[in-house]
Amino acid sequence: MVVANVGDDFEHWGMHISPDLDTLMYTLAGVANGETGWGRAGETWRVLEEVSLLGGENWFRLGDRDLAVHIQRTARLKSGVPLSRVTIDLCRAMGVQIPILPVTDNRLRTIVDTTDGALDFQTYFVHRRCEPVVTGLRFDGASRSVLSAGIGAALEDPGLSAVILCPSNPFLSLDPILAAGDLRRRLQDCSAPVVAVSPMIGSKAFKGPTAKIMQELGHLPSSLAIAEYYADLLDGYVIDRADARISDEVEKLGIRVRITGTLMDTLEQKQKLAAGVMAFTEILG
Repeated sequence: MVVANVGDDFEHWGMHISPDLDTLMYTLAGVANGETGWGRAGETWRVLEEVSLLGGENWFRLGDRDLAVHIQRTARLKSGVPLSRVTIDLCRAMGVQIPILPVTDNRLRTIVDTTDGALDFQTYFVHRRCEPVVTGLRFDGASRSVLSAGIGAALEDPGLSAVILCPSNPFLSLDPILAAGDLRRRLQDCSAPVVAVSPMIGSKAFKGPTAKIMQELGHLPSSLAIAEYYADLLDGYVIDRADARISDEVEKLGIRVRITGTLMDTLEQKQKLAAGVMAFTEILG
């Protein structure tokens, strides 16, 4: 089961856009655009071009194939179907067998407080290209949200082998998930090992503004700082060989460490890291 962030969701052109859910779905369906890291392969842009000619907003790029997903999602949401059910049905239609669930069916939105004022996530990330200085983050609706059906049951299942926090931005991508409902408490009480993969190699992030945001929020951009940030949750932590020197300090936090290559430039590297993480969880279990 993959639990996805919905803090990035927003309404655009009158449609409900779920970027993280779609990236997961497209990737597992084998139709993702490997060059951009978002959207679909072989995309066309006729609608976007026409909207631009008509003077409409064009800062968020929606391709024609991508639009079909948003149209279907929006129509079903308006008819009262919850986002989790819509996502399951879209995945089934695209041949994805692995369950992908939004962390909640309730409205949850990431708000980025900056020196330029409060910005919704997509305005900060896409429209403003992460340029404003971040002073804080809020997750509107998180405290009132309820976990999507199936997540709680999975965490309580005696057959659960592990929970893995993927190497994504801890503030923009993982925190909105952890803030939903009582998920953080459930992970603290989880009997299966909880393992995180560091999104950092040295002081550099795999991609995106992770290091920039860490500095702006007063954190040293490092794998150790992220381990400290998640210390209340983790049983295990996977770091790159370049960060091997911090392993003793991480283990002083009560967290077991696995040192391996975490760079994921190729599919082979991704698969090798995934297999290594799973092997690590078996040792912890």
